[in-house]
Amino acid sequence: DLTELQSWTHLPMLGRFWLVLVLVFRILILGTVASEMFEDEQEEFTCNTLQPGCKQVCYDEAFPISQYRFWVFHLILIATPSLLYFVRKNREGKTFRALYIITVIFRILAEIGFLFVQWRLYGFEVKAHFPCSRSPCPLTVECFTSRSAEKTIFLLFYFAVGVVSAFSSIVEFLYHLYLNYYFQKT
Repeated sequence: DLTELQSWTHLPMLGRFWLVLVLVFRILILGTVASEMFEDEQEEFTCNTLQPGCKQVCYDEAFPISQYRFWVFHLILIATPSLLYFVRKNREGKTFRALYIITVIFRILAEIGFLFVQWRLYGFEVKAHFPCSRSPCPLTVECFTSRSAEKTIFLLFYFAVGVVSAFSSIVEFLYHLYLNYYFQKT
């Protein structure tokens, strides 16, 4: 139904900005550039040993969760409430506005939470060289990540998009608080 597809016009301007940010800078980039960059992630992670199991435990230590899978999970988590809002039939009344505010609050919390977890897991750099001394590796093994410079750039890009998304969501929330306060006074 065309009217369903046009329902994004009910979103405030900041909500539209966030939607474009998600569509262009997350879905499109994750679906094209990132999928190719991270598809060989574990295969191309090499260590200077033939000890069985060493490469796998070192990879798990270097990347507790695949960056690509982490970002896909992030995208699904932040987009689902907005999609539920988007497909809702009844778009009038206080309940609908409250649902929108709850969606924005959830988005803010999810964005900030994922930014923190991304920072804790990966920092701001994908290291080319990773020394590993976990069992069953003999002593300290030198491991190497493929395309670390590209992955670092993408990591920083995705972090920056997350910061912009969180900031725009906070501004959108404050704008709605202001509107509610302003219209309650008049």
